[in-house]
This record gives sequence, C-alpha cells and structure tokens, in this order.
Amino acid sequence: MTRLCVVVPVLDDADHLAVLLRLLAAQTRPANQVVVVDNGCSDASARIARTAGAEVVVEPARGIPAAAARGYDAADGDIVVRCDADTRPPADWLERIAAAFDADPRLDALTGPGTFYDLPRRSGRAAAVLYAAGYFLGAGSAIAAVPLWGSNMAFRSRVWERVGPLVARDRQDVHDDLDLSCRLGPDARVRFDARLRVGVAGRMFHSRAAAARRFRLAARTLRLNWTELGPGGRWVARTTKGRKTWRGKRA
Repeated sequence: MTRLCVVVPVLDDADHLAVLLRLLAAQTRPANQVVVVDNGCSDASARIARTAGAEVVVEPARGIPAAAARGYDAADGDIVVRCDADTRPPADWLERIAAAFDADPRLDALTGPGTFYDLPRRSGRAAAVLYAAGYFLGAGSAIAAVPLWGSNMAFRSRVWERVGPLVARDRQDVHDDLDLSCRLGPDARVRFDARLRVGVAGRMFHSRAAAARRFRLAARTLRLNWTELGPGGRWVARTTKGRKTWRGKRA
C-alpha cells in the first residue's frame, strides 16, 4: 500500500497543532508517518506532537523554507503530504490524496484550495475565491505551471529527491511552496483538485501588513526563479522541445 507521510512545520502554534493532529488521527486513511518540524518552538508544540505519536525533528534555522525542507528530508514514504498547523483537513483528505496518486502513476504532485474558517461566512467565501484565483491563476501564469499551496499539497518522494538540492531552503524571504513549484520544472505533472479542500486560518486577512508581507515574499520568490528562466521561457519550456533545454539550478 502507498505509504503517506504528513509533514507539518511549526513555530509556537500549539493550539492549532493539537486540533490538526486529532483530525489526522481520525482520517479514514491514516498516515503512515506524521513529521512535526520544531522550528524553535517555545510553547508546548513539540510535547503535543510527541504525545499524539508524531515524529518530532528539530530545524534550528528559522523560516518555513528551512523547516519544510527538513521535514521532507525526514519523510519516509512514497507520498509526502504537506500542511500547516492551522490546516483543518476533512476526514477523507488523505484517502483522496492516496487515491489520486494510485490512479495516476505519472502524477508528481497534487494540490487543492481552502476555506477560511475563522472569517465571517460571507467574507470568508469571497476571500477564498479571491485568494485561489490570485494564487492558482496568477502565480500559475507566472511560472507556467500549477503552483503548489503549502496548506494543502502532496508530492512523490522521488520528486523531492530530485529537487531537494535546488530549493531555497536557507532563505526566509521566499514562499517555500511557490519556490518548490518553480523548481519542479516543466516536466512535472502537477494537478489541481478543486474537491481536495481543507480549512485554513485566514491570518493574512487579519491585517494589511500580513497581506503585504505575503505579496512581497511571492514577488521575491518569482524574481529569484526568473533569474534562471523568466515566464516567457517557462511557457516555451512547456513544449516538448523546450523541456529538453530546461535544467534546474540551486538557488
């Protein structure tokens, strides 16, 4: 049976993490491994993870890129599933992910959207639509591919073996999920599943500063990867001829 490993980078998010781990334990198709990456927590996150049966690994270098990469390195499974501590997956989340990869041996990565459970219902729905359109369509156009979303994504371990040395794991000024999406390259088979939906906290909508910071990180991530191959070149590289000319380089 396909082995699933869930990776969760955490920095002082004990309350959210406790809820997530309960939801993971209640999955119709449980994970074979849950890796919680302690990125310098000063709260009870690590203790809560160990009590729930998760494997805790420590990444002293601050930043989600470093923490996520450390978790992927520690993953022992065929499929690496990534979410955040504030992700609220439905009970069949992992079952859907496993079924998608089992049904398509060529599938490299999978991602889906989210709903913001801590925002008012009407504005939360609008925010979810706008965010999904901005990220999956906007970022997707910029990288000529389906971008992965860190709150709800999965990829084969063989993919990480190939691109792990290329990602910008030592930088705090990039979005790790968008950087990974760029590093996958035009040969990757990535699918967006609108039905693979999770709940997430709408933290970026709580203040203008939080939203502005996310946009700045996205811009830096794109600029970093465009120095190697710009959007036009990436679209050309999606053709069979173009794919032969694309080679990833370490950030």
